Amino acid sequence: QVLGFEVDTVNSVQFSNHTGYAHWKGQVLNSDELHELYEGLKLNKVNRYDYVLTGYTRDTSFLAMVVDIVQELKQQNSNLVYVCDPVMGDKWNGEGSMYVPKDLLPVYRDKVVPVADIITPNQFEAELLTGRKIYTEKDALEVMDMLHAMGPETVVITSSDLQAPLGNNYLIALGSHRKTKADGTRITQRIRVESPKVDAVFVGTGDLFAAMLLAWTHKHPNNLKVACEKTVSAMQHVLQRTIKCAKVQAGEGNKPNSAQLELRMVQSKKDIENPEIIVKATVL
Repeated sequence: QVLGFEVDTVNSVQFSNHTGYAHWKGQVLNSDELHELYEGLKLNKVNRYDYVLTGYTRDTSFLAMVVDIVQELKQQNSNLVYVCDPVMGDKWNGEGSMYVPKDLLPVYRDKVVPVADIITPNQFEAELLTGRKIYTEKDALEVMDMLHAMGPETVVITSSDLQAPLGNNYLIALGSHRKTKADGTRITQRIRVESPKVDAVFVGTGDLFAAMLLAWTHKHPNNLKVACEKTVSAMQHVLQRTIKCAKVQAGEGNKPNSAQLELRMVQSKKDIENPEIIVKATVL
């Protein structure tokens, strides 16, 4: 919204807080409830959208309903772009594990990814979707090609445990944009972004990344390099501000807790609107 988009939000869950805390309470929206909300939009003929963005989901029928809705919206507007963050799991200390039910994987792989235009998996999720492990940058590029072949034009692996050329204190993200020209030839633009690691566990960074990538790819449709530089630079501004504030709140020598590590989004409004580019992408 800060970047100028009118947004209609449907909460897939209504929780007291995010699940990074020790406790949470609340409700998970089911597919019937999602369908009912969509019917309301349809009855008022306000179901014409330019973008759909989805993230954290826990229920297979809900996810399948999302696919039906996206397909219907694409019939309304053939230029609609579906941005999917296939939230399934992550790696901790080199070991990957899923934090959603395992039966979501086949739905993402077989139904969701084929209708998505932009996907933003982390390394572990990219491996799950393709059934292929990533050990080198070459592996990652091949995995992104496999993901393109499943449907999406743009694939961004938002984080990985690959060795960064700049050194161990950097995190690598990789992007690939495949475009088919009018004469049928394909061009693929690939980039690598290295950003400084921040020593803390944040929750919601993937959501923020996917939302900003949607906005910046809209503003720079044929320049994944610039879109990723703006997205990752803004992420850095938000994370640096968050860790700084969290450390002050926690006090000298104490480790910040979940509440103190809540992303400082409002305080970072200017950085989100117009990020100073502090992270550069390399064209591969």
